[in-house]
Amino acid sequence: MNDLNNLMQRATEMKGNGMHVGQIADELNLSRETITWILTHAGTKEGLRAPTEMSIEWRSIGESSYRLRCIADAVADLILDGVGGETEIDAVVGIAVSGIPLASIVANELGTRLAIFYPNKQLFGAENTDATGIFGHNFSDARDMTCVVVDDVITTGGTLKETIKGLTEVGAKPTAIAVLVDKLGHSTIEGVPVCSLLRTLWVG
Repeated sequence: MNDLNNLMQRATEMKGNGMHVGQIADELNLSRETITWILTHAGTKEGLRAPTEMSIEWRSIGESSYRLRCIADAVADLILDGVGGETEIDAVVGIAVSGIPLASIVANELGTRLAIFYPNKQLFGAENTDATGIFGHNFSDARDMTCVVVDDVITTGGTLKETIKGLTEVGAKPTAIAVLVDKLGHSTIEGVPVCSLLRTLWVG
């Protein structure tokens, strides 16, 4: 089974299990537009030209608490290298779903509080794009805090824009965005510096 067929099968199974487009996009680290295309063309065998996008799978890290800890330690070091001595960080904000385990370990390493943001794509689905995400009530309140945002992959930057907007609306000051992989390649998002362990570069 080639990679495209594999993605189609996985996306179709997720859809059949009740996940909406935003959740599938988050799980497969692809844009909603690409997931919509995949679901629309699932089962089509010939003449397909998929959207130009790179799927990032980091299950080999996520399935091992040891590997996850090692990678999260590297993310914490990246944050300290970027903002460490200049700014005192009050909270690490993890973006649901895949940013949460990373953010938890990073917050522990940095000795900060942990806040969680549930973006629109996790709550409502693509048909409610005007709705906004929420902060988890069982975690720290990010209100008026200096914070860093942690997620796994930047695809279009939309989720991070939504998170930064949510933070600034409660008086928080996001000083950095830290991710495993940056597919977008921007040095900042909404004026907040981006630091990543890996950044993709499209040639041609």
